Amino acid sequence: MSKIEEKISQVKDKIAATCERAGRNPSDINLVIVTKSAEIGQIKEVINLGFTEFGENRVQQLKKVVAQVDEYLEGSDNSGNIKWHMIGHLQRNKVRQVVPIACLIHSVDTLRLAEEVSAAAVKNGVKAKILLQVNTSKEPQKYGVPVGAATHLSEQIATLPNIQLCGLMTMAPLTHNKDVVRSCFVRARELFLEIQGERIAGPEFTELSMGMSSDYETAIEEGSTILRIGSAVFAG
Repeated sequence: MSKIEEKISQVKDKIAATCERAGRNPSDINLVIVTKSAEIGQIKEVINLGFTEFGENRVQQLKKVVAQVDEYLEGSDNSGNIKWHMIGHLQRNKVRQVVPIACLIHSVDTLRLAEEVSAAAVKNGVKAKILLQVNTSKEPQKYGVPVGAATHLSEQIATLPNIQLCGLMTMAPLTHNKDVVRSCFVRARELFLEIQGERIAGPEFTELSMGMSSDYETAIEEGSTILRIGSAVFAG
């Protein structure tokens, strides 16, 4: 067993154990492998292990890795099966490059950005699936709409053409204090249920993207449906 295979196995075991503890089904959780720190050889190995969903933080890196993976899979049975998530901060002037590639954009946090995504989706004749990024940690350096403004922004986004608001995304602080991390995830879940309950976004509002390599077990316990895991697979 290679180092990457071993690490992925450990992640899957932890997900299964946490789900059992939390009374959840592991099949309800989508594992997105974050490739920002990975070399193409490592990404190929993960693909060969059967994983199909990957996330990138930067637009230029996303385009580069997508091209490399497409070339690798050309003519194979797996060609066309790989899905790419845009999980990092997205500038408005880069939206046109991302909309045709990403199956889900996790980082929409302003109306102007949502409008740009909508315009690009209309132009491309696609329905852009997005998550509303919420700053539940109140850290000034973090992107994301403030919790108090999230419901109103979701109402505005829901009226835009060719956009599907599929849920929320948040990031907890990088801290060893699990209570601080948990409180961020609890607030995101409460907000998610509030927006879902008010039927602002429709039946497709089902996703809660939270949890990275350092805190995904807590995220599962608090209702995450999408985990963004990178260093737990590729680091070291």
